[in-house]
Amino acid sequence: MLAGVEVPHPEGLAGHSDADVAAHAVMDALLGAAGLGDIGQLFPDDDDAYRGADSIALLTEVGRRVAAAGWRVVNIDLTMVCEAPRLAPFRGEMVAGLAAALDIAPEAVGVKATTTEGMGFAGRGEGIVALAVCLLTDEM
Repeated sequence: MLAGVEVPHPEGLAGHSDADVAAHAVMDALLGAAGLGDIGQLFPDDDDAYRGADSIALLTEVGRRVAAAGWRVVNIDLTMVCEAPRLAPFRGEMVAGLAAALDIAPEAVGVKATTTEGMGFAGRGEGIVALAVCLLTDEM
């Protein structure tokens, strides 16, 4: 799972929840910007309630908490770093899913993918890096 989309790949990702590193990066960006901690505090990996959890459902909960704290999401920008699989064919679906989970316009969500040209653990295909930033406002 990447940004709520099942992306076929023989290796897959391992994690306590559904291992959606992209959704996790977005959650951490939102929580950090709102001063609400991080996903490990809200959804600890030693709590069986979150084993196999749907990260998009968790993202929706994070969005609810951010809004309850008086913030509105202006935009999200997500970059995933991996050699494979190719993510471009899934970009539209990822944007739509992230936007729906946060109840924001798809135009407010950026999703990009890049490679490391074979360098580092991501370049060797040992994992995926996901980086996200967001802009929040207290103006409703």
